This record gives sequence, C-alpha cells and structure tokens, in this order.
Amino acid sequence: MSEPVLLTVDTVAGYLSREPELAAGLDVEGGLSVLEVGDGNLNLVFLIEDAAGRRVVLKQSLPHVRTDPSWPMTRERTAREVRILREHGRVDAEHVPALYGFDARNYVVAMEDLRDHNVWRRELIAGRVHPYAAEALGRYVAKVGFATSVFGLRGPDKRRLVAATVNPELSEITEDLVFTEPYVEHPHNVVLAANEADVAALREDGSLLREIGLAKIRFQDDAQSLLHGDLHTGSVLVRESDESVRAFDAEFGAFGPTGFDLGAVWANLVIAAARAEALGERTRAAVILGLPEQLWSAFEAEYRALWPARIDPRVFGNEVLEGTIARIRSDAAVFAGAKAIRRVVGFAKAADIESLDEDRREVAARAVLRAGRSLAVGRLDDDAPGNLTAHVAEILTTARP
Repeated sequence: MSEPVLLTVDTVAGYLSREPELAAGLDVEGGLSVLEVGDGNLNLVFLIEDAAGRRVVLKQSLPHVRTDPSWPMTRERTAREVRILREHGRVDAEHVPALYGFDARNYVVAMEDLRDHNVWRRELIAGRVHPYAAEALGRYVAKVGFATSVFGLRGPDKRRLVAATVNPELSEITEDLVFTEPYVEHPHNVVLAANEADVAALREDGSLLREIGLAKIRFQDDAQSLLHGDLHTGSVLVRESDESVRAFDAEFGAFGPTGFDLGAVWANLVIAAARAEALGERTRAAVILGLPEQLWSAFEAEYRALWPARIDPRVFGNEVLEGTIARIRSDAAVFAGAKAIRRVVGFAKAADIESLDEDRREVAARAVLRAGRSLAVGRLDDDAPGNLTAHVAEILTTARP
C-alpha cells in the first residue's frame, strides 16, 4: 500500500476523480475551482466548486502542527473526528456539517460546504454578535450530552462508543494546554511584560490551583458524554439570514464531562466581551456577557425536556436529574475559567485579544485572567450563571490599571 499523500490545490481534482464518493456529486471532469483556506494549526482545508455551483469541502489532517513541523500529530484523529461527526449528526444534524465520505488511507474527510456561513469569532471581532448562536449551542450540547450519556445509551452501547472514540493524544494536549502549562513555566506561555505579574498571581493562588487540579482530574476521569472537545467561537459557524449555527472541527472530541463544552463557549464569550470593553464598547460587552446565561438556559431547558425519554427510570428519578444539572452547571463554570486563562497565557491564543493594540491587549488580558479566576473559584459559592456573569462584568470594567 502506498504512503498517504498530502493534497494541494493542484492535485485535488485528480484525487476526486479517483475518489467519487468524496466528490459528492461534483462534475469533476467539467472543471473545479479549488481554494485552500486552512487557517488552523492541524489541517489542510479545501473549498471546492464545480462549474454548476455544486460544492464540497475536503479536510485533510497534517502529520504535524502546521506552525511547528517538529511537533508530530497522530493522523488517526481524523477517523475519530468522523466518528464524532456521525454520532453528533445522528442526534442533532441541525448543528453540525453533513458528512459525505471519508478516505481512511489518506485521512481526508468530505463534508458540507458552509462558506455561506461566517466564523463566529471573526464576527464577534468585527462587532457582529449573533446572539442567537448561544441558545443554539446550548441546545446542541444538551442533545448530544443527553443522547450519549447513561440516560440516552444502554450500558454496553455506551461502553462500546467510549472505546471507539478514545482520543489519547489530543486529549493529552487539552490536559496540558488547559490545565497544566499556564500554571508553570513552559515555552508555550507568552504574555506581555505588563501582564507577567497577573500570571504570577494566578500561579501563587492556592484556591485557583486546587480548582484547576480537580478540574483536570474530572476531565480525565469522567466519561459523561461524547464531547465536541474544542467548542470555542472559532469552531462555530453562523449565518444571520436564518440564524443557522454549526459546530465544526471536533477532532479533539472524546468522552468527558458535559460541562466542558459549555465552559469552552462561556470562556470565549468572556474573551469577546473583554475585547469589547477594552475598545470602550460597553454596551456591546454587556450584550455578549448576557449570552452565557442564554447558553445555559437553553441547555437546561433542552436537557429537562429530554429527561422523560431516559432509558432507565428505575433509579434515575427526578432527584438524579437535579443533581446532574447542578454538577454540569458547576463544571461549566470551572472549565470556563480554565479555558479563559489558557487562551491568554498559553499556546493558540484568542485573536479577540491578540489583535488589539498593546495597551488595550494588556487591559483585556488582565480582565480575562481575573474573570477566569472568578469563574473557577467563585462557582463554589454561587453556581448561577447569571450571578457569575455579574461578577465577571464587574471585573471587566475594573481591570484598567
């Protein structure tokens, strides 16, 4: 068997002529327009269109981090992402791209072209909030979180799915980047000189370190549901005309605590609000800070609506539901704090902050770090997302030196 080959703009047409399943109905012989748009760290992404306007996206995993070829990455992550996309699509096709095919030998996925959508992070940076996205993502996490939990799967089926979606290499990256590296000296950590004291204060904060350590254990040990695994605003597409919302790039997906995905969205909304506040756009910051509560409310309402369909009501009574909801809410807050801090201190920073001029970036970074600490530690005293958001709002308005 020949070695896997990396596609280029010039070789895509020939490749699709040999892989008709991945062509998804395109007229390859009639000529194709091919554009490579991968701007992440791990993949090649090609937007392809034929003469009749039919479109498909090809995504191919790289064997290393794009910006650091010395950092190898397992290409098996693509097969795992395909499995997650299939499972999530089975449960909630409205909020993920349609999957057309998968070439396991070359690690190429063919999926729905969503170029009529925009990346939510870019929209937030441009000042367009798309508030409906928070509610849509809350419903998405609830549907997937319920359907792939013990409430939606029988024990043997869930265990088989857990085994089929184990993602050790990328889960370890999450564990390192989110829960460890920001709190130690590490080459991935870079901040402005003006923010070094802010980072040092976090590393000396015993209460925060305790919560981060416990959160890391929970992320490693709790196979509650099949996560997207990297549900930030940069992995969400939005289309305002019909309020369409799609989550993509689930290659970090694996089983874990349901609150992790909610916390990832929450953290990135805090980051977006910190940017708006640093720019003096206080009204827009307040609108963005209202979205975590909408995210949570939509999640909880959907989860409760699904509860009567639980597989085994014999010991899963309503008290179990209340305990489960409370635990997910608490998890979401501490994971939000961890994800917010890591996007400022460690590898793969948030463009919302990094694209600011240095003075504003200092202020926004400080605000996010303090907000992250408040979410991780403050959830012990008050789990209500609305109240935690109020604390964060106060932090964002007082982070100026």
